[in-house]
Amino acid sequence: MIEQSAGLVGVIPEWRGRLPFVRAWHLQQEHRRQVIEGEAAEAFWLLEHDPVVTTGRRVVPNLPPEAVLRAGGVDLAHTERGGLATFHGPGQLVGYLILDLRRHRLKVRTLVAGVEEGLMAWLRHHRVASSRRAGLPGVWVGQDKICAVGMHFRRGVSMHGFAVNLTTDLRYFELITPCGIQQGGVTSLERVRGDSPTPRGAASGVANAVLEALARQAVDTPGGGG
Repeated sequence: MIEQSAGLVGVIPEWRGRLPFVRAWHLQQEHRRQVIEGEAAEAFWLLEHDPVVTTGRRVVPNLPPEAVLRAGGVDLAHTERGGLATFHGPGQLVGYLILDLRRHRLKVRTLVAGVEEGLMAWLRHHRVASSRRAGLPGVWVGQDKICAVGMHFRRGVSMHGFAVNLTTDLRYFELITPCGIQQGGVTSLERVRGDSPTPRGAASGVANAVLEALARQAVDTPGGGG
């Protein structure tokens, strides 16, 4: 478990180590089913993936053939989340949120906003100024994306989450047009600052910053307080 400060009641962040994306994806699907059926508690998993390009529900133009990706040691997975193509891999901290929005009196937009606020707060702690861009989920340093956010919802329960580039090899992103963005690139904490914690080292701080921001969003939501 990760040492937790204040945040959403009953949501305990957990470090899951390094997992292949498809394995983690299937675990999320099953856990969300259990949350929906009242068989399991909500979850906030922090982890790291082997190299993989993932896509969302929309058709991705100019996606390299799967054989080309696999020849370079990169897997390919098509998922149900929003957004276009992105990359996950070593040196990137991934957070998966399996949350019942109704329990916390959150809406889709306030959940996403809370995740972004938490990530920006954590970056400020590391002396990095970041911001949002209108209509483009995620967190940006200048014109470059440092954190991707993409989620899926079923019966009010979320799945998928965010990915923060820490020491990620950014050359992998050259395989795709990350999130379909034409104006701007991709960056990492290591590139911006010259150094960065590992995903395991960053997990606790990121998780608590996100949970604290989500708790504030729940309080600020009309009719909220959860």
